Amino acid sequence: MHIQSIPMWVGTSNNYAYLVVDDKSKTKDAVIIDPAHPEEVIPVLKPQIDAKEINLTAIVNTHHHWDHSGGNSEICTHFKDLSVIGGKDCQAVTKTPGHEETFKIGQNIKVTALHTPCHTQDSICWFMEDGDERVVFTGDTLFIGGCGRFFEGTPAEMDKALNSVLAGLPHDTRVYPGHEYTKANVKFLLKVLENSEDVKDLAAFADNNKETQGKKTIGDEKKYNVFMRLQDRLVKDFTGVSDPIDVMGKLREMKNAG
Repeated sequence: MHIQSIPMWVGTSNNYAYLVVDDKSKTKDAVIIDPAHPEEVIPVLKPQIDAKEINLTAIVNTHHHWDHSGGNSEICTHFKDLSVIGGKDCQAVTKTPGHEETFKIGQNIKVTALHTPCHTQDSICWFMEDGDERVVFTGDTLFIGGCGRFFEGTPAEMDKALNSVLAGLPHDTRVYPGHEYTKANVKFLLKVLENSEDVKDLAAFADNNKETQGKKTIGDEKKYNVFMRLQDRLVKDFTGVSDPIDVMGKLREMKNAG
């Protein structure tokens, strides 16, 4: 599995699109994840398609927000016969897999749809396996050191998404989020867990790496991401509540407030 990150709107919303290629197969079948800004994505895809270095088969979306699925129609105009796989409200969607439904990219990459409603009700995280390599594309559900806002959901839904669905993945699963928000997330983590060595290590990592996608794992997130540490006494003390769902809600409220 080869993953190429395509940064979009750098300096503003700092989105990522991702090109995922079955590089072990002769056909080099590939999908593009969240190609929301065609002006930045097409110049990356076209030379590889023209040179027959990849066979682009589908767009895959993590959720319907315009900065994730808003480029689907234009991408489909440029590159014919693409499936659009994503939540029911994504632009030009042609297929919405059920929770834990699987499909393959080429011959080698197994993809599992993980429904994680909260940020939007059609949010889907995509868990991919190729041999011993495991990755998850989390859109705006899980960020490195943070999580998305609860625009269409509840604290209970985000708790399930993070601490049941995603936390249940193998610890070595590398995380590819929809945005580069790590530095901003670290500022909040340091308020909650100011003496945590894991948080301090993440802060140093963010300072030394402009891009952090794919460099941290689900196991790492459990160490420092306070939204995945709802039972931590220090996190409960910081929020002033003890029920895990209340802790989740309070953390999001405090993070929103800056």
